Amino acid sequence: MSDFNDFNNQQVAKLPKHLRQFIVEQNYEKYTPVDQAVWRYVMRQNYSYLKHVAFYPYIKGLQRAGLSIEYIPDLQSMNDNLGKIGWGAVTVDGFIPPAAFMEYQAYRVLVIAADIRQINHIEYTPAPDIIHESAGHAPIIADTDYNSYLSYFGSIGAKAMFSSKDFELYEAIRKLSILKEAHGVDELEIATAEKHLKFIAENMGEPSEMALLGRLHWWTVEYGLIGTLENPKIYGAALLSSIGESATCMNPNIKKIWYDINAVNYTYDITQQQPQLFVTENFQNLIDVLEAFADTMAFRRGGTESILKAIECKNPSTAVYSSGLQVTGVFTDVGIDKNDGLTFIKTTGESALAFNGKQLNGHGKAYHKDGFSSPVGKLKDTDRPLEAHTLAELEIIGVAKGSRADLTFESGINVKGVVKDILIADEKVILIAFEDCTVKESNENILFKPEWGVYDMAVGEKIVSVFNGAADKDAYEEIPLISHAQTYKIVYDEHTKNLHNLYQKVRNTRENEIGYAELPSIFNELKTKHRHDWLCALEILEIVYHKSVDAVFEKELRIYLEMKAATEQDHTKLINDGLHVIANPVTQLITEED
Repeated sequence: MSDFNDFNNQQVAKLPKHLRQFIVEQNYEKYTPVDQAVWRYVMRQNYSYLKHVAFYPYIKGLQRAGLSIEYIPDLQSMNDNLGKIGWGAVTVDGFIPPAAFMEYQAYRVLVIAADIRQINHIEYTPAPDIIHESAGHAPIIADTDYNSYLSYFGSIGAKAMFSSKDFELYEAIRKLSILKEAHGVDELEIATAEKHLKFIAENMGEPSEMALLGRLHWWTVEYGLIGTLENPKIYGAALLSSIGESATCMNPNIKKIWYDINAVNYTYDITQQQPQLFVTENFQNLIDVLEAFADTMAFRRGGTESILKAIECKNPSTAVYSSGLQVTGVFTDVGIDKNDGLTFIKTTGESALAFNGKQLNGHGKAYHKDGFSSPVGKLKDTDRPLEAHTLAELEIIGVAKGSRADLTFESGINVKGVVKDILIADEKVILIAFEDCTVKESNENILFKPEWGVYDMAVGEKIVSVFNGAADKDAYEEIPLISHAQTYKIVYDEHTKNLHNLYQKVRNTRENEIGYAELPSIFNELKTKHRHDWLCALEILEIVYHKSVDAVFEKELRIYLEMKAATEQDHTKLINDGLHVIANPVTQLITEED
């Protein structure tokens, strides 16, 4: 993105190229008057309820994040405010791949879906939207312990190995969330997408590191409770942004369990209400559990098991030798000895070598376009690992520039060739390049022939770490798995535009305190042309009630809405909750809290 806008925010400015490609313009002007009313309704409901059950002072948290209950936030003001607490925000198009999402968190940047839920999904949507991302995640970011957990989770999650099935699941979730938020989609198409998601979810096989981490993320960042089992408070963003589930989650029939490492054993379904929730005593416990899980991951364990995870991944990942050399590529083969130790590793296709996250000069994927293969282990009859040898010690064993070397590893792999170059970094030998080289296994199986060119042999006794993605992502120009499914862009017909116009007139009246005489004719138009709508009538009643405009008109509005609540089951709770907030105004409560 050549015209990248960092909103004058340090965290956003630090984002690398491979993450910037997910960013889309917010296009604030695309939000309709109905969208703004949906935001306002949800936020007022949230505050009215959450002041009793949220972990932190909701309004103060919103203000620190640059959010208002009156209108959809714009990205610049959010970044101005989040920048003060060391965070930033960008907008993206719906769900992005989990690894990228995690990496944004590690960079302390909130990923916010630019779209907003439709009015018919006002209580909850499985799709990421600006209400969930900003009203759910942003207010608690001001809590230092929590935002430390969030960024640490991101740095762990960005290294998590995923399986090829994980991306199928991501695609299915993304497709369903897009269909559910699109206008005029055939119910059969949605049902088919739900069935497809269910099938994939039920046939995932052994869960990957990313899948297990996803569960920890779900039960903390999205659906977490804090405090005691008897009287927990909400801090999870999905609960904070769902005016339906934030209330039902406190019901005694929703089981409350202490949060510990066993939470990884609980799967979740994004289309259903959660059957149980986890309570943590404090945020430090979240970090302790994450740390315990991280100790089981390939990036900390290395070894044979980790390389096998990389092979199953079928996407670029990185193996780190004990010398510090990093090999990036799609791993396809491995040599294992009788004690399950590694003897060699192999990638196929474009590969690259790096050290400390920086690609080695001349060792990019154009040079290693056909893959990379190298032994792992110690040389036969030597006490010290090869990487620990000095140049003088290498010379003693026949490894010197221009000399012909003959090296045999404990695994039986033999390397014979003329030493072209020896690469040392941080006082460790990391790579030896050979010309006229033959590499054989003990059974005479040939791994490399002289006519294939220069043989670059990685040096290292062990593989100490394996993680998802490239060591130097920008140099490798790793193309993350980007979905082909795009969110729908709505084109409004004249009838809908007319409704938008009515909402805008009501908003102008409320904000400018003029035009009260027009409200009866606006209501009349709603009754005759837009009988399905309920929110605009609520907004008119709010003005008429608080400004004592016309007692007869106010009674007519109340009867109309109460009739709707009684006869339209889908709107009963929404209208009744709206009437409650009108009678117990949020602005008054905010003043009392402050």
